[in-house]
Amino acid sequence: MRRLCLLLLVCLASCSDSRSRDWAHHGAPMFADLTVREMKAVRAYLHGIPELELTDARSKTLMKNSILLMELHLPRKHVALRVLDRGHSKPPRQARVIIQLGNQTNPNITEYIVSPLPSPNSHEVKTFKGGRPIRFESRPISIAEYGHLNNILEKITNKAHKLLFETTGGFSFTNCSDRCLTFSDIAPRGLGPGERRTWIMLQKFVEGFFIHPVGFEVLVNHRDLDPEKWTVEKVWYNSMYFDSVEDLVEKYESGGVEKIKLPDHDDSDLYSTYIPRGQSSTPTNIHGPKLVEPQGHRYHVDRNFVEYAGWSFAYRVRSSAGLQVFDLRFNGERIAYEISIQEAIAFYSGDTPAAMQTKYIDAGWAMGSSSFELAPGIDCPEIATFVDLYHYFDTDKPVHYKNALCIFEMTTAMPLRRHFDSNFKGGYNFYGGLDNTVLVLRTTSTVYNYDYIWDFIFYQNGVVEVKVSATGYIHATFFTPNGLHYGTKVYNSVLGNLHTHLIHYKVDLDIAGRKNSFESLDLKYVNFTNPWSPKNFVVQSKLQRTEHKTERSATFSFGKKFPRYVHFYNPNEKNKWGDQRGYRIQFNSHAHSVLPRGWREEKGISWSRYPLAVTRHKDSEATSSSIFTQNDPWEPVVSFEDYINKEDIVNQDLVAWVTVGFLHVPHSEDIPNTATPGNAVGFFLRPFNFFDEDPSVASRSTVIVRPGRDGKPKVQRWTPEVIGHCVTDRPFFYNGTYAGV
Repeated sequence: MRRLCLLLLVCLASCSDSRSRDWAHHGAPMFADLTVREMKAVRAYLHGIPELELTDARSKTLMKNSILLMELHLPRKHVALRVLDRGHSKPPRQARVIIQLGNQTNPNITEYIVSPLPSPNSHEVKTFKGGRPIRFESRPISIAEYGHLNNILEKITNKAHKLLFETTGGFSFTNCSDRCLTFSDIAPRGLGPGERRTWIMLQKFVEGFFIHPVGFEVLVNHRDLDPEKWTVEKVWYNSMYFDSVEDLVEKYESGGVEKIKLPDHDDSDLYSTYIPRGQSSTPTNIHGPKLVEPQGHRYHVDRNFVEYAGWSFAYRVRSSAGLQVFDLRFNGERIAYEISIQEAIAFYSGDTPAAMQTKYIDAGWAMGSSSFELAPGIDCPEIATFVDLYHYFDTDKPVHYKNALCIFEMTTAMPLRRHFDSNFKGGYNFYGGLDNTVLVLRTTSTVYNYDYIWDFIFYQNGVVEVKVSATGYIHATFFTPNGLHYGTKVYNSVLGNLHTHLIHYKVDLDIAGRKNSFESLDLKYVNFTNPWSPKNFVVQSKLQRTEHKTERSATFSFGKKFPRYVHFYNPNEKNKWGDQRGYRIQFNSHAHSVLPRGWREEKGISWSRYPLAVTRHKDSEATSSSIFTQNDPWEPVVSFEDYINKEDIVNQDLVAWVTVGFLHVPHSEDIPNTATPGNAVGFFLRPFNFFDEDPSVASRSTVIVRPGRDGKPKVQRWTPEVIGHCVTDRPFFYNGTYAGV
């Protein structure tokens, strides 16, 4: 009878695990990005509504009503959980659509929720928390508006043609063949809400033009929807400001301004190119190491649902902000409902007006839609599974981004666990080890000059690493002596401007259920009489736990001491040893605040005040930023600070908002490109008494070696040894002895 009961319990557990997996797989499509069919259907539906008067986004006029962006609108969490945890029917899919209404008396931006997909027949206005209106001036710049900016720059540069031609050694903005100038536009566009004034700097249009400034910057007011009414408000040349192009040209001709003469340009010596130069001692006739999968993938991908070594999750790439992971489970138990990129910023300093104005807030450039093709063997291993993405941003039809996301398993070339047990007699009692293989989910965002590589990494021991690596070109301006206070001279006439990168993540944790609490752990010294030697004292560290009961108490500001451990746990669930089951967040970051609290643009990035803030989950607090913050950070439609109050967070559904980042003072080795080593930051989610023991003990990749009675090593393994030309032609060998020589 007892054996029958045990068998029944095992069967029930197995059935429960199978059901959990099936429901997770069943629910994953709720989080999948819009399909091409859905995008086209939404566009056709909205264009069929007479009162919207929609026209093509790519038409040249700015006085038009058009679709700016289209992406999936997520279901409410409690609705999604009924699907994921009970197998209920999935709710109808919906699209979030941003429409810019410029063809009316009071132009505005309106967001709509369109449903049901793939055959929409209804729409409703989506509002932000607090009902904040979206200023029309806060919209991202479109291809059409860039066309008009190009036109006014043609007029400006024609007036200053001689100056630019002499300064650059033969470069011009028009009629230029292979010696052309281009431009970079700076944001935010003004100094307060309702403005649309952009500093634009000219550069030589060569490979890596970002680090070829020519020392000419111009401020254009382009707020009016009629480009003929756009004006030039300021011009900067050789550290001097002028009220107009004509004013600069007149002083240039009369000798009232010192002329700049850049070094002669040589096409064969472009310092910004990837063309190899210099000496290399690495052999070029043989390839470097490559990843192989001797028997194929050990992970499974079904559309946006991924399974690997006990892990399962769904993913999407949001056009506005990027990669998101949903319903993250380990061995069938949910760890997190959502882990997602919210925002990436790079705030600069400098001496030129363009440099001092540069405060990039990258969701405002549709960071998620900047996910371009990944190169096999460089961006991802050749063995990776490559996935195509589709985005709808500033377009009239879905845009196909081939091989823009990759999934792969890799070895870290570092054991997950190992131990050599010495017998202290020149031999050993045993050796045990487990190789560390991980699954990587990766995509990139190339936002103008910078390339962000976004990784979610899943380990066999229940650990998740969330990481971003920065590379690409530095944002450089024209060198001035005073500029050395704000950066480094990295080439002739080129200043690499100091800047701080900050990345914000949403981590919606569900540790052994939705009811979680939060505590921080620190150490304090204690001093007491030594019990076995009363004449002496013991000084040692003691754990100091602080339970945080409200949102406000669970915010940690930059510049103040951060706890050693931050721990999310389920107060109602304990492991086998009586410990509350939990996970902790471990930071890998060198972040700091970028502006004083409450200072102008800082209001739009109030999340940047905190390395960690913990709030109760609300569907109305879905994101910490928006696509409109870049061009109106002064009065943002999403204000993260409003999320934080005195609400109770004990035994509640909690969200951790995590900020990571680093300071970058450019240096000569950033030429031609910033390299990834040392420029990667992120955080780990690590189990903290969630399991009864390290769950990687279930891995059959463990190898144990013991000395046999005959003195020969006895190797114990649970997976077949791989021997072959693509891995190694030598069988596994281990001796374990050591001796003097």
